[in-house]
Amino acid sequence: MPVDDLDKRIVGALVGNARATYAEIGTQVGLSAPAVKRRVDRLLATGAITGFSATVDPSALGWTTEAYVELFCRGRTSPSDIAAAVSKYPEVTGAATITGEADALLHVRAADVRHFEQVVERIGAEPFVVRTRSVIVLSRLVSRPDILPPGDFG
Repeated sequence: MPVDDLDKRIVGALVGNARATYAEIGTQVGLSAPAVKRRVDRLLATGAITGFSATVDPSALGWTTEAYVELFCRGRTSPSDIAAAVSKYPEVTGAATITGEADALLHVRAADVRHFEQVVERIGAEPFVVRTRSVIVLSRLVSRPDILPPGDFG
């Protein structure tokens, strides 16, 4: 089913506060709590909403170093092979294939620079990795983990 304007407003309310009650969301969007629940259930069933989570400050949990690592791979290493290998490392919080010289870009969180170095060494030892290139984040200027596409989401 397509997502209509009311659905988008409900999604916007949930992104703003995933712990809001159906009644609170209903007040924001002009629906009853049961109507909001039915729509949220449908959005979950269709995969438009994939889940609910807490937003955590990694540094509060001891992960104070953030970096991006470019992977340069041998021959025709498939994206699925890269994904399988880097998924083993809990420090890798995101990975994507990219355009340009590198084959993939990893987002890495670590406790400190030494920990980061150990992670890069382990990733670099994967059989398909030719080399890596890293940059450490000094300060995050913009962070929008809950950004929605342009449109009326709230």
